Amino acid sequence: MPLLEESSLPRDCTQTVPVVIIGNGPSGICLSYLLSGYTPYLDPMAVHPNPILFRKLQEAKQLPITEQDLEFLCEGLEGRSGNPVAVLFDTLLHPNADLGFEFPSVLQWRLEKKHHIPHLVLGKATPGGAWHAMEGSMLTISLGIWMELPGVNYRDLTPGKRRSVSNDRATPDEISSYYKNYVKLMGLQKNFVDNTYVTSVQKLHRSHEKSIRNEKNTVNGQESIGFSQGNSQGLWEVRGYQQLQGDTHVPFSLFAENVVLATGASDSPARLGVEGEDLPYVFHSVHDLGVAVSCHSNLNSSSDPVLVVGAGLSAADAVLCALNHRVSVLHAFRKRADDPGLIFKQLPKTLYPEYHRVYHMMCSQVYPASPVANPTAPSPSLFPDYTSFPEHCVLSFQPDMHCVMRGSNGVLRVFKVSMVLVLIGTYPNLFFLKEQGQHLGLDPSRPISCRQNPVDINPYTFECNADPGLFAMGPLVGDNFVRFLKGGALGIASCLPERQKDRDGG
Repeated sequence: MPLLEESSLPRDCTQTVPVVIIGNGPSGICLSYLLSGYTPYLDPMAVHPNPILFRKLQEAKQLPITEQDLEFLCEGLEGRSGNPVAVLFDTLLHPNADLGFEFPSVLQWRLEKKHHIPHLVLGKATPGGAWHAMEGSMLTISLGIWMELPGVNYRDLTPGKRRSVSNDRATPDEISSYYKNYVKLMGLQKNFVDNTYVTSVQKLHRSHEKSIRNEKNTVNGQESIGFSQGNSQGLWEVRGYQQLQGDTHVPFSLFAENVVLATGASDSPARLGVEGEDLPYVFHSVHDLGVAVSCHSNLNSSSDPVLVVGAGLSAADAVLCALNHRVSVLHAFRKRADDPGLIFKQLPKTLYPEYHRVYHMMCSQVYPASPVANPTAPSPSLFPDYTSFPEHCVLSFQPDMHCVMRGSNGVLRVFKVSMVLVLIGTYPNLFFLKEQGQHLGLDPSRPISCRQNPVDINPYTFECNADPGLFAMGPLVGDNFVRFLKGGALGIASCLPERQKDRDGG
């Protein structure tokens, strides 16, 4: 979809808001909930199983969590996130969850207008973000209750969906529906602008700030929110367009005191960078496989195998999808099958039996190490349903639908395939920032990567260390699970009121 030229955006149609959130997935939804005035307090009837944390909470029980010293509360806590506030918020919402317990939250939520901060949430589709594009029938990696957002129990919105006591995982369809309903139930719709594409985010020079400060412009009949005096952090200009019915693009320009990056990690798939990767039978999304098996009769049990490249959960999802439709699979990955770093080793078998089924095949149905005499002919060495190729790398994809791979012993192997899924990770697409936001990373010399080079933030406010007034949360800062990305909302919602006081001279 072509972007509008930046120069075509009208400069005389500008709205000013204290906070613009880019991304309407669970990160953006959760932050909107807190900024709308929903305020967390310690429930007076609750007892947290961590006695040290509980004692700290009781010392300031009259204050909302957002007004307490988060660094003090985080001391000594351990969890499966590298961000301390994410671990704190998780243990307040789901105490001792990693030990297999399902204790109730110790938080009590109160809607308090004095804590409301005006904001807009800009998203490419309806609220829910990337969950709308995921394969609908597969189960999520997390339990359904870990996917829920504050204030609304996941099971209350999905009655009758519970599968078993030991396995309460959800499908992406159920999760995306939950997020859409959550926004309506919590009355957050007025903050969300759907079908919106951001094309530019840049900090304004001082001369530009003076010219717009305290203006009152009108956008779509709405009066803008004027900026306060004494803004020492600088202002941000956010440009883009909204897609309306009939493929109409309406450009917009906003000014914001703070911008929050909540774009997730699934925008740009990682690529192998090999010959033929742009051929029409090579794809980079599990969704494309789902479409192929549903809509094209030539992909079935009698077709050539599907090649899946990668050893993560998305690759496992593709393997399962193909096998469920009786399509044979070739599965190539760089690591050894017994590599301790594989994600499957971190998943309990009782909760994730289908992923352990894939992992068992990765280890037991391995292609022999000897070379193939006639690589272009059907090989008797292939297993009928699935064959794994550990320590293999793809060298090229050919126009005649042959794939060339090389094993650890240097032997080349060539196979004819019907479709290729390259599923080796994703990168966030921050094209709307200068140099795609590379200067924000822990290593500014490398592109932003959610796992290898996340955005460098203050761990308690989630403000970017390289750019005051710019915040990041969710996968951009290494929190890839919904369970933990909510911590970014707590950190930002705790920081912004203090920032507003400073601007107002309070």
